[in-house]
Amino acid sequence: MERGTAVVTGASSGIGAATAIALAEQGFHVVAAARRTDRLAALAASHPSIEPVELDVTSQASVDGLAAHLAGRDVTVLVANAGGAFDAATVAEADLDIWQRTHDVNVLGTVRTVRALLPSLIACGRGLVVLMGSTAGRTAYETGGSYAAAKHAVAAIAGTLRLELCGAPVRITEMAPGMVRTDEFALTRFAGDAVRAAKVYEGVAEPLTADDVGNAVAWVATLPPHVNIDLMVMRPVAQAAQHKVHRVPSGGSD
Repeated sequence: MERGTAVVTGASSGIGAATAIALAEQGFHVVAAARRTDRLAALAASHPSIEPVELDVTSQASVDGLAAHLAGRDVTVLVANAGGAFDAATVAEADLDIWQRTHDVNVLGTVRTVRALLPSLIACGRGLVVLMGSTAGRTAYETGGSYAAAKHAVAAIAGTLRLELCGAPVRITEMAPGMVRTDEFALTRFAGDAVRAAKVYEGVAEPLTADDVGNAVAWVATLPPHVNIDLMVMRPVAQAAQHKVHRVPSGGSD
């Protein structure tokens, strides 16, 4: 069976870029969509089955443009990955502009993209929607309010879609990674403060990588179309729970 076209949002770096490559290696034609076209061009140059498309999920016009670009194609997979954390503040010190941005990207961006591409995913007869959640969408933690609230919303969207699409030929999977070390996630959260970003992973020998998550998405996408993985929670072995992480002191050993 032909794999068809897989659309990955937020594909310019991190988990999105890794997912695009993993899907391309599994035989999908991948539309890698994001705002940063220079990074998309570099990604597309790495694999002949990756097609770069500019996309801003916070813009309805941009999402409509993506849907028009895909008209007539056999769109079989949507990985709604665009998202991010943009602060590490308490609720009492919340910057509402940052909360609005977090919600716009993670929640409304996901809804816009799913709504626009769902007709194609249903029409293909074997559609898959992968929503990129987080363990933050299962358990809240201090100074993570804006991100946890947004990812809890993503979890609710996944559950709602699965109920609403019962009987339709579309699978709904929520990916919920824990500690993933990428080049940009923590740096973005801490406004470019490399020292604070590094402390997130301090003493953790092997956090998850973007490739780990991308390969997991590709596995889900290549399962038979009658098999639905509702939820995949992924953590590194060192992370037993949101607040329980094994860290080795600098210069120490197990």
